[in-house]
Amino acid sequence: MHEEHKRKEERELIRKYEAFIKNKENHYFDEEAFVQIINYYSNHEKYNKALKAAEVSLDQFPFSVDLTIEKVDTLIKLDKAAEAIDILEHTLSMNPNDPELLIQKGSVHCVLSEFEEAIECYERAVTNVEDKDEVYFNIGMAYQGLGKYSVAAEQYKKAIEINMHNENALYELAYCLDVSGELESSLSYYQKFIDQDPYSEYAWYNIGIVQNKLKRFEDAVDSYEYATAIDDEFSSAWFNMGNAHMNSGKHEEALAAYLKTFDLEGASPEIYSHMGAAYEKLGQFELAIKYYQKATKLDQMYHEAWYGVGVCLALQEKWYEAIHFLNKALKLSSENPVYWKAVADAEFKTGNLVSAIDAYTQASEMDAENPDIWLDWSLVYYEQGDYDQAISILETGLDECPSNAEIYYRGVVYMIGSGNYKSAINRLETALMLDYEGHQVLFDFFPNLPTQKALYRIIDQFRKDKE
Repeated sequence: MHEEHKRKEERELIRKYEAFIKNKENHYFDEEAFVQIINYYSNHEKYNKALKAAEVSLDQFPFSVDLTIEKVDTLIKLDKAAEAIDILEHTLSMNPNDPELLIQKGSVHCVLSEFEEAIECYERAVTNVEDKDEVYFNIGMAYQGLGKYSVAAEQYKKAIEINMHNENALYELAYCLDVSGELESSLSYYQKFIDQDPYSEYAWYNIGIVQNKLKRFEDAVDSYEYATAIDDEFSSAWFNMGNAHMNSGKHEEALAAYLKTFDLEGASPEIYSHMGAAYEKLGQFELAIKYYQKATKLDQMYHEAWYGVGVCLALQEKWYEAIHFLNKALKLSSENPVYWKAVADAEFKTGNLVSAIDAYTQASEMDAENPDIWLDWSLVYYEQGDYDQAISILETGLDECPSNAEIYYRGVVYMIGSGNYKSAINRLETALMLDYEGHQVLFDFFPNLPTQKALYRIIDQFRKDKE
């Protein structure tokens, strides 16, 4: 009832304001009312009306910092960042140390990719604000924009030392340490928090994030378990525990952690989708599809769930149905090479070669370093008996993945197919040097014994020569 009353008051305020504008009626609006009016138009995406209201309000309250900030926000939404900067500079000339104005100017510079100027604003603001962790986080993001990951990491550390619950800073810190190759050495930094307070669920949670990034999934599970033992209702820790279990192939345990998250947080597209993924890995495709579809009902735009349905259908070899759902995912996320490759594989299975080749081409342009794209794409031509084109695709793949043994082994298969035995033997020797054990894949392509024996003699000779 309270919400309804609030909405009624808001509508009445807008009615009065619009009458005031239209008929120049005499009506007094205080600053707070103007902020409400501007926000109303902004929330309804009527940005020109919001800007007009901001201008009217500043005629009445020319020195209001709050209304200036509202006007700047509206200009950003209208892609008028340069104009926003001019206004902020003018207002700052009268209030040079106002932290809100400085923070906002910093964020506008970030929108314009002017990261040095942004850092300067944030650093001036940080001395005069209460929530210093947020400003340090912003400084970190600006350094990240400049590609200075180590410096950004130092800023995130400052944010975390002020507020250990700043999850954005935690995730960005782990990312920056990962990119700059410092993740391993940072474990002692995280350990410091646990030494200070072994009963801090956030300290255990933080170290779990880093262990997960380092692919130490079992250690990560242990850390998340400590966090949830201290606070049984720590839903982010339960959720991340589920992800760590998924990464280590423990799908039953992952499902249990996701169910606990669901109990604590209720329904969301993300949790339904993750539950779907756990059922998918357990081979329970009907249940997986049910949960993926629950996710799409909550959010039609949640492409991961449409993709999940497509994968489950593909795993059951229901190729035509799979294509339908994979294309839904692709429509929503057209720059995703994983989706392009999944569509390509399914189109190939239905014999739709033109569409398959088109989708492999798209996937290869987006993720050229994924060897599976080149291997599966070349197979389309190999199965048609077009060995030269199959080899040509692999050669392009080798330019992108020069040390991938499987591409060399596949080249051997195609060269034998085309009768080019000399090149096949040269290619085989390179493959054996890169990964001797990998030669088993050859026998999948040559089930007939004479060819297997001939290949085995060459491989055995190579082994003896190396001994």
